[in-house]
Amino acid sequence: MLNFDYHNPTHIVFGRDRLQELDQLVPKAARVLILYGSGSVKKYGTLAKVVAALPGRTLVEFGGIEANPRFPTLMQAVAVVRQEKIDFLLAVGGGSVMDGTKFVALAAKFPGEKPEELLFHGFQFVPQDEALPLGTVVTLPATGSEMNNGAVISYQNGKYPVLSPLVFPRFSILDPTLTFTLPPTQVANGVVDSFIHVVEQYVTYPTGALFQDRTAEGILQSLIEIGRKTIDHPEDYETRANLVWNATMALNGLIGAGVPQDWSIHMIGHELTALFGIDHAKTLAIVLPAMWQRRRAEKGDKLLQYAERVWGIRQGDRDQRIDLAIERTRDFFESLGIKTRLRDYGVTADRLEEVIAGLAAKGLTALSERQDLTLDGCRRILQDAL
Repeated sequence: MLNFDYHNPTHIVFGRDRLQELDQLVPKAARVLILYGSGSVKKYGTLAKVVAALPGRTLVEFGGIEANPRFPTLMQAVAVVRQEKIDFLLAVGGGSVMDGTKFVALAAKFPGEKPEELLFHGFQFVPQDEALPLGTVVTLPATGSEMNNGAVISYQNGKYPVLSPLVFPRFSILDPTLTFTLPPTQVANGVVDSFIHVVEQYVTYPTGALFQDRTAEGILQSLIEIGRKTIDHPEDYETRANLVWNATMALNGLIGAGVPQDWSIHMIGHELTALFGIDHAKTLAIVLPAMWQRRRAEKGDKLLQYAERVWGIRQGDRDQRIDLAIERTRDFFESLGIKTRLRDYGVTADRLEEVIAGLAAKGLTALSERQDLTLDGCRRILQDAL
């Protein structure tokens, strides 16, 4: 097991009918900016319940954060923060709203004149020692942003990670009933996003991290068990509650502590979203099977472990077991209604160089847990994914 530090200060409030507890979680004298997305929180009454749970505070609303939160939109929110002298942020929505709120928390306290500089630190913490405090009310289980210190922000023609220990939410309310009204495609996206968060931390190479491996395998098995069921039966509380908690645990740092991590599937996927507008989770489902086929030598030991422990595959030689594990994974994504080929989204071979150019422009030329995945390797993966 590798050396690691682990600290997670987020207070999780999980279960039915917990929104009224906002009154104890948000400071009484706070000037609160409530941030949300396209308006579904208004349509289904969640926003009204949030407002009712916060008597006595000054409340300001900011809606319209996109599915891939864009820098210009978030800077409009920063302007509201400054104008209204906001001192607490409350994200009500899914991962994009939470990510955008984290960026606003940092940008509102950015000491320089160009807060876009926050976007260019890769997977290093941004060099800033102050941010606004924030909390979240989760309405879409997928990203784990409610219990981690990261965000992904869209800027010009790219998507950029932003990391800071200052943006762990002070609290996150996870009420599974708030997710009952989600469209099936968003639920499917959430299952796939959570699944691939896990494998980016798990399907690398062995380090003897027994707890992390077994926990990761448990999350994967849970998602396989509940994925289709929670799409077909959206108001089955126990099934949806398990999705919500598995999505949180997939990316709160626990299973990634002390193990190598990859994230190359995500980096390629971000380019596909930025260029072609494909949903984030769907880009991951496209890239993963091709990635594993091309990286089967480097990931072979963990792919075999994954095949046996997650899918129960024990028969056949090494290559046959790996092939079957990849096939089962693709079939699982397809069973959720998620297509797994670039051609399914109208992307043709002549557009692949744009993806490679996007990776190169961001310096993403040595990806993977071993930093040995070159641009040419990414090109071959994308060709296989057509």
